[in-house]
Order: sequence, then C-alpha cells, then structure tokens
Amino acid sequence: MIWFGWRQFRGAAITGSVVLVIAAAAMVIVGLRLRGAGDPAGYQSLIYALDALIVVAPAVLGLFWGAPLVAKELETGTAALVWSQSVTRRKWLAVKLAVVGAAGLITGSAMSLLLGWAAAPLDRVDQQRFTTVFFGTRGLVPAAYAIFAVLLGVTLGPLVRRTVPAMALTAVAFVVVQVLMPNVVRPHLLPPRTTAVPVTAAVVRGLTRLGREPTIGGLKIPGAWVISNSDLRTANDQRVAQEKYAECVNGPFDGIPECLGRLNLHVDIAYQPAGRYWAFQWLETAAYLVLAALLALIAGFRVTRVTG
Repeated sequence: MIWFGWRQFRGAAITGSVVLVIAAAAMVIVGLRLRGAGDPAGYQSLIYALDALIVVAPAVLGLFWGAPLVAKELETGTAALVWSQSVTRRKWLAVKLAVVGAAGLITGSAMSLLLGWAAAPLDRVDQQRFTTVFFGTRGLVPAAYAIFAVLLGVTLGPLVRRTVPAMALTAVAFVVVQVLMPNVVRPHLLPPRTTAVPVTAAVVRGLTRLGREPTIGGLKIPGAWVISNSDLRTANDQRVAQEKYAECVNGPFDGIPECLGRLNLHVDIAYQPAGRYWAFQWLETAAYLVLAALLALIAGFRVTRVTG
C-alpha cells in the first residue's frame, strides 16, 4: 500500500524535487557569495527574494500536493474502487497522509536549513529574527508550516470532494492562518516583558513614524521584538503636553530629534527579548503540529463517512 501511495504521488514529488534542487542551488550560490562579500547588506534584496520563496512554498505544497491527493480520487471515483478491495479507508488515508506529510517535512526542513545558512552573515548584522518574514523563514517553523499546509489540503479534499475548489479553499484558509498567527496568536505565546525606554534624539532619528498626537512608531531594540509602546511620557510619567509636542514636530524637520530629546521623555514598551527566539520557534511549531494532527483526525472522520 505504501508503494502504491508513492506511485500515485511520485509525479508531484519529482516536480517538487526539481524545484527544490533549483532553489537549493540558488541559496548555496547566494550563501557563498555573501560570505565572500565585504558588505553583506549588498545582498539584502537577494535574501529577501529567497525569503519570499520560503513564505509561499508551504501554500504551494498545500495546493498542489495536499488538496488534490484525496479530492481528485473522490472526484474521479478511483477511491471507491480501492475501498472495494481489501484496503480499509483509514489505512488508505493513513498511507497518503504519511507520504505527503513526510514530503512536506523534508521540503520545509531542507529549505529552512539552506536559507538559514545562506542568510546567516546578513542575519547577524540585521538582528531582526522576530520580524514576521524572518521568523517564518528560519528555524523550525517552515517545516511545521509545510506539514500543516499539506494536511489542510488533504482534509479539505473529502470535505469539498472537488479538486479545484479544494485547492482554492486551501489557499484562502492557509493565508488566513498565516495572518492570524503573527498578529493575534504569537504575541501571546509568552507574557511580554515591559521596560521604559528614554526617547533621545538618537532614538527619534531611528523611528518610522511621529503621529499628530504624542505617539511614535518603529521603536526597535536590537534582537528583540517590540510588541507595543505607550504614548510619549514625561519624567513624572504623565502624557507629554500636546502643545510641547506640537512645538517640536511642527518646527524645522532637522531639529525634531533634538527638540524631543530635550523634553526628557520616555515610552513604556512591551517586548519579547532576543533570548526567547527559540522558545517561540518551538511553541509555534508545536501549535502548527497540533493543528495538523486535528486536521488528520477530521480527514479520517470524513473519509469513513464518504458515500458514492
């Protein structure tokens, strides 16, 4: 049965392997050049392109490996022929899940390891491993994303019983989960730490936003993940007066940092320290694997009740 499952899947696996080899070659070339470069920042755009490849890879696996795996057989009726033999439905599904799950694990792990090696010199300079893109393309989580995506596609197959709609729903559902995880779930996997950060002229120069109200955006702590920050506070922890803030931001642009720096302001921030990076990697990986296991149970429940 395992050999039969592999024979059915081998066309998609060979295609995926070819793409993986090409991507791996690109990562090795970029990694070697990056290590021989005097300035790693010059290769930032290439690393970002490889990041984009890793970001979309799990969704592609879910679409083309997961969704058609069961949906196509139900749509064409070949599943009923197999079930009429000595193979039980659960064994039939278990073999398919094992084959495609292993393929997703190998693919996600290989791409993550290669990109992590290739981008290491630049990552050491940037120190922004908690950003949404970097966190999702390094370490353990890309393999978990891949497993989750293919099992999501497999599960939607017996629910929809049509290949193209199953592929479309897989894409939509995966994107929704990938948006919710970093924005809603990930910030609460561990309680954040809090601290007060002085708003000096140097800090103001590194910001990305100064609001009309006494608020700022883009505050960074090297290696850490800043989750939220308060409005600008005075030395006695009161919100800075609007008129004092307006005097600075409405004045000459070049003088804004020094003007705000003279007000002796600070912001209270909530952040995740750099040392928690691997804890977050393990927690998010576990969360996706639990979701994948639940999907496998749903798929098994549904397959045993499919008629026709």
